[in-house]
Amino acid sequence: MATVVLLVIVGSIVLVRFAPGYLSDAREMDARYAEGARNELATEAARSGSVGGMLWSEVRGLLRRDLGVSRQYEVPVVELVRPCLAVTVGLLLKSMMLAWIIAGCTATISNWGRSPVSLPGRLCHLTSTVLLAVPIGAMATMCLLADSGGPLLVLTTLLAARDFKFLDRMLRKAWNDPHLLHARAQGVSTPELIRVHLLPGIMPQLGSLATLSILTALGAMVPVEVIFSTPGIGQLAWNAAMNRDLPVLLAVTVMMAIAVTASGFGTGSRPATEWQTA
Repeated sequence: MATVVLLVIVGSIVLVRFAPGYLSDAREMDARYAEGARNELATEAARSGSVGGMLWSEVRGLLRRDLGVSRQYEVPVVELVRPCLAVTVGLLLKSMMLAWIIAGCTATISNWGRSPVSLPGRLCHLTSTVLLAVPIGAMATMCLLADSGGPLLVLTTLLAARDFKFLDRMLRKAWNDPHLLHARAQGVSTPELIRVHLLPGIMPQLGSLATLSILTALGAMVPVEVIFSTPGIGQLAWNAAMNRDLPVLLAVTVMMAIAVTASGFGTGSRPATEWQTA
């Protein structure tokens, strides 16, 4: 994780530093500034724009635990990140909880007859495929134009459609395992069959699916928050990128890298790899 975070820091600094217009300053276009003052601004920007100097400045901000000072707002980055992080985490948890409920119910309906050609299964798979084919930005834009729904609806729909594919395949395989077939043949009741035989066998896959849900939600967070003007981490990252605010952009990128890397630790097992590949 430390190696990934270090690569993220260096890579982000290099990309932002050599992005077109990073060293420009709006005051240079103001006629009220004399030619000498504009030259001093350009010299200062060039001097502070070296990759080594920028790297040291950001590392020093991390060591001070204030994550540096925002170039756009001129306040410590941590003061900008805290309220936005609370909004994003709340939205993420709510959407994941609702998505798992919807995906679990639809996967149960799809597997009710334990046949891949059943009508409920076909309808659930068709709906999931159509929803996954719609880009997340287009889905958010349609909700905005229709004045119906919001970021919670869009994220829940995306996660539910994706999680249903994995849950349906997982349940279909579990119902056909030999020990479950034997238990059903012995007349074990359905609640006991689920509690004793089904759930213990799929718990590792459910944990891996939870990490994949987090990664999916993080990837969709930026367009959803920007389109709906939600004051979260995604919108903060977008504003930082548009205004070349390297300290804020770097802080958000490092947090995303840590979240993705930590989630990846949970998908290292063989069943998780199978579900991710599928």
